[in-house]
Amino acid sequence: MPSLTQSLIVLVTIGSGCWVNGETYSCPAAPPAMVKQDDPMYKRRPYVDGKVSFVGGVVEEFGGRSIDVSSPIVDEATGERAVLGRLSDMDPEHAVSAVQAAARAWNRGQGAWPQMSQLERIQAIESVVRALRERRQEIVDVLMWEICKTTKDAEKEFDRTMQFIEASIEELREQERREGGWTRTSGTAGRVRRSPVGVMLALAPFNYPFNEAYATFIPALLMGNTAVMKLPAIGGLAHILTMEAFSENMPPGVVNFVSGSGRKTMGPIMATGLVDIFAFIGGSKAADAILKAHPAPHRVKTFLQLEGKNLGIVTPDADIEVAAREVALGATSYNGQRCTAIKLVLVHESVKDEFLKAFKEKIAELGVGLPWESGVKITPL
Repeated sequence: MPSLTQSLIVLVTIGSGCWVNGETYSCPAAPPAMVKQDDPMYKRRPYVDGKVSFVGGVVEEFGGRSIDVSSPIVDEATGERAVLGRLSDMDPEHAVSAVQAAARAWNRGQGAWPQMSQLERIQAIESVVRALRERRQEIVDVLMWEICKTTKDAEKEFDRTMQFIEASIEELREQERREGGWTRTSGTAGRVRRSPVGVMLALAPFNYPFNEAYATFIPALLMGNTAVMKLPAIGGLAHILTMEAFSENMPPGVVNFVSGSGRKTMGPIMATGLVDIFAFIGGSKAADAILKAHPAPHRVKTFLQLEGKNLGIVTPDADIEVAAREVALGATSYNGQRCTAIKLVLVHESVKDEFLKAFKEKIAELGVGLPWESGVKITPL
């Protein structure tokens, strides 16, 4: 019987090519994706002026430097990447002012937000959701242009995020129903009470800037914590459109935004010692470096989603048509720019030829083009 290493063929994607059992195959490069001026979406292309500050409940013009944000889509009229807006390039001092504002709003658990009743916090978050829904199309357009999500995927990201918030609120209410009363065990009466922890620092990723960011910091807000969100350099413009929703419906300092270089701003924020919760999606080296900047890193509650190599395994008895379809889907959804994307495929050598043939056919069927075009699956990176 052959050993495991003898009976498997390994496919790995590497940059613009792929590696198959020691042999490298190059992939053709497509020309840049261009949008024409007569395309209806050209007239709808967004411009978001994010040269603003949202700290301590106040949205105001930022007096420092800014960074232009461009799309992977090239404007045919100029031959350059379409400019979609700008973000504030905050310095360490301004970033620290954001965590100080969050700490004041927390006030060691005595601030207005942590002292609110659960019902009052829920009502405030529901008001935020209503305000965000009014800007749904703007946010979807920004996701399409800035990070090139297809129309379907951009709409899904927004809608799924709103559904997640609603589900979180319902779970919180159900939790209160389950745990809110007194219980008696062995003659001892007791009840469960859940309390907030403090100030959260949440770093939003570029690939799911809306969904993943809200999946971490909205539950924290519902429990009474305050937050600083670091906007991603790519995918941050959608968050600029949410500032007023938070500033108008929540006490000052409960939510604060930081933009610009993470290398310049995250260390100084952590060095204040004011961060109690750290939410991060990215690499372990970056997570370690940020945590080490905190004077008491072992005190910080962490929520980390770090790197991984997700395997697709095709066994001898697999339905090859199904396997090829699912591997292609898992590897190429949102261009493979997902932490959960299939990155390695192990195929039993007895079915390797059949699988490769079916897999190539599935890849060839994928539509390539601009995010809003019908049938498109692969968009500009």
